[in-house]
Amino acid sequence: MYQDRVDAGRQLARALRDVPLSDPIVLGLPRGGVPVANEVARALSAPLDVWVVRKIGAPGHEELGIGAVAEGGEVVLEPELLDAVGADDEMVAPVVTAKRAEVESRAQRFREGRPAPRVSNRTVIVVDDGVANGVTARAALRSLRRAGAGRVILAVPVGSREGLAACVPYADEVVCPYVPTSLRSVGAHYQDFGQTSDDEVLRLLAAARQRQRSHVAERSAPR
Repeated sequence: MYQDRVDAGRQLARALRDVPLSDPIVLGLPRGGVPVANEVARALSAPLDVWVVRKIGAPGHEELGIGAVAEGGEVVLEPELLDAVGADDEMVAPVVTAKRAEVESRAQRFREGRPAPRVSNRTVIVVDDGVANGVTARAALRSLRRAGAGRVILAVPVGSREGLAACVPYADEVVCPYVPTSLRSVGAHYQDFGQTSDDEVLRLLAAARQRQRSHVAERSAPR
C-alpha cells in the first residue's frame, strides 16, 4: 500500500531507473496522476506537463468508465460495457461531443495559455495514479501516438492485470511496480487517496516549470 500519491510517485520513479530514456517528457493525467507524475519528473530532471483525458461514465453509473476522450479528440469505447449497460454509439455520441469540449477547456485551464507540449519523436512517459480497466490510459496512449510521439511509456504505481494488458498494444513499455492479484479499486491501495484539486495541479505544474528553468540554467552556465 502506498502512503499517498507523492510516495507512489517516488516509488514509481525508482522502478523507472533501469528503463532507457532519451529526452523524456513526463505527462500526468489530471488530476490524480499529476502529483505522481511530478515526483517522476523531479527524479528524472524531466519536464512535466499534463495530457487531459476525461472518462465517459455509464448512464446512471458515472463511476463505471465505458469509454474516454483524450486530447486530440481520441475516443476509446468499451463495447462489452456498452452492451452491459444497454448503451450504443448513437446514445454516447452527444456525451463524446461534450467530453471533447471539456477536454479542450481543461487543457487550456491547466496550461494557462501555453501550447500543448512537443511530443513528436520524443520519449513520453504517461503517468496516472493507477489503472483499473485502463480505458483512460488507452485513450491517452492512442492520442499521443497520433500526435507523433517517438516512444510511449505508461507508468503507474498500481494496476489490474486486465487493465495493464489492455494497454500493452498501445505502449512501447508498461511500468507498474505493483500488480495485485485482485484490484477492486485503485484507491484501495493508497492510505490517503483524497481528491487532487485543480489548484494543486496548477501549483505542481508551476513548480515543475521553475525546476526545469533551473536545470537549463545550470547546464548552460560556464564551467
